[in-house]
Amino acid sequence: MNPDDNDKQQTANRADESDAKERTNNLVAVTVAVLAAFMAITKVTDDNVCQAMERTKAEEVNRWSYYQSKSIKQNLAELGRAQLSSLATTTTGETRAKLEALVADYTREINRYDDEKAKIKAEAEGLAKQYIALNFRDDQFDLSDATLSIALGILAVAALTGKRWLLSTSWAIGGVGAVMGVAGLARLGVSVGWLVKLLS
Repeated sequence: MNPDDNDKQQTANRADESDAKERTNNLVAVTVAVLAAFMAITKVTDDNVCQAMERTKAEEVNRWSYYQSKSIKQNLAELGRAQLSSLATTTTGETRAKLEALVADYTREINRYDDEKAKIKAEAEGLAKQYIALNFRDDQFDLSDATLSIALGILAVAALTGKRWLLSTSWAIGGVGAVMGVAGLARLGVSVGWLVKLLS
């Protein structure tokens, strides 16, 4: 083969490699832009979910504290009723009638506390369920953020090396992150519990 032909062939091969690397870098740049924009959107939503979780947990704790205070008041009313009932058995006449009226007042108070506690308990349990649902979404966003970050790291290596298989790998991992992010945004029931348990 003519040395000039060999040089031309090598030059053509280098040009093809350069074109291929440039195409890969262009795809990397577009992918980075898309993933970064998607991560920004999911980050804002995830921050809002975290704030809602904090508010919900604080309100749940408040509800249970309120429930506890009602229980203490109910216990005091039950103790007062028991003492007055004992006194009523040892007296007669007008004193006994007054004590029995006080016992009836305590009984009404105790029944009111029962009703109030049932309502407060239902509210606290509802808040607990709401917190679990928010935490589920937060886990989806966390997994999305982690996988998208890994995809961006692989994209950096793909840009340096020009390897298409690294680009494809980043797309696959980024796809998982995108699915989890969309699931969090759309409140889909895509479960990641097994992975969260594995990582925690």
